[in-house]
Amino acid sequence: MTSSGPIALSCGEPAGIGPEIAVKAWETLRAACPFFWIGDPRHLPAGTPVKEIAAPAEAAAACADHFPVMPLAFGGSAAKGTADPANAAGVIQSIETAVRLVQQSEASALCTAPIHKKALIDGAGFAYPGHTEFLASLAGRDRVVMMLASEQLRVVPATIHIALSDVPTVLTPGLLRETVEITAAGLRGQFGIAAPRIAVAGLNPHAGEGGAMGREELDWINALVVEMQNEGLNITGPHPADTMFHAAARARYDAAVCMYHDQALIPIKTLDFDRSVNVTLGLPFIRTSPDHGTAFDIAGTGQANPSSLIEALKLAQAMAAST
Repeated sequence: MTSSGPIALSCGEPAGIGPEIAVKAWETLRAACPFFWIGDPRHLPAGTPVKEIAAPAEAAAACADHFPVMPLAFGGSAAKGTADPANAAGVIQSIETAVRLVQQSEASALCTAPIHKKALIDGAGFAYPGHTEFLASLAGRDRVVMMLASEQLRVVPATIHIALSDVPTVLTPGLLRETVEITAAGLRGQFGIAAPRIAVAGLNPHAGEGGAMGREELDWINALVVEMQNEGLNITGPHPADTMFHAAARARYDAAVCMYHDQALIPIKTLDFDRSVNVTLGLPFIRTSPDHGTAFDIAGTGQANPSSLIEALKLAQAMAAST
């Protein structure tokens, strides 16, 4: 559900680097990528040329010379470096407002700054494992998929924040099939790739090497890949993960579906640490976010690098144009 409107940027944790990198991103992008920030102007760097707006439609005209803000009044402090739970309700409201505006087609896409989950739990009883699960709940979706994307690589982990010892149990044919299907649909619908090519990594070293290093590939992963090929999907694998990510291999697919968190995130963060973007597939709207956290240790110092947020905003704009 998109429009030609500006991008809605939720403020994230105000004590972190989110407000600072939002302003730095605006200074770089301005009218080239119109967006508006939803939060409390008190949390922005001193001297920011704020233009308060009442509706997203006002953002495009404002952003050439001013930082467009849809203001919310937060209950806590504006101090940097330590989260104030009294701001939790405002952070949640920023996200909810952004989702509503995208769902109403007043904004073309959602970009989210990093949140601090403990502050949300302490201050507002936040009941979700993370940002993505909250967005899925707001959108009424049971399952979404996390993609990390850059100009060089797109990766999707089938399992995410679980212990490595739990991966072989959690990873099932149903989970992997659903991950691949959501990835393919996202590449078609949000990236404009009509016939997406998906490479599936093996779970074990050397993709099991014929059962010598693990049997999951022989027992069911091979069969699932063949089954989905017969259904018309351009899918290959399972591939040994240690040979999937060099330049020639990356040229043969549009996204790599990996079996666990580090198998996916190590290669993309090695290739393009500052510019990789988190994309949520499976939502009824576009959502991107920078691929880093709140960075309390440097918040308010002016040192924060806005590159990932800039890329997240640019990718959201490109995805909206593809839908």
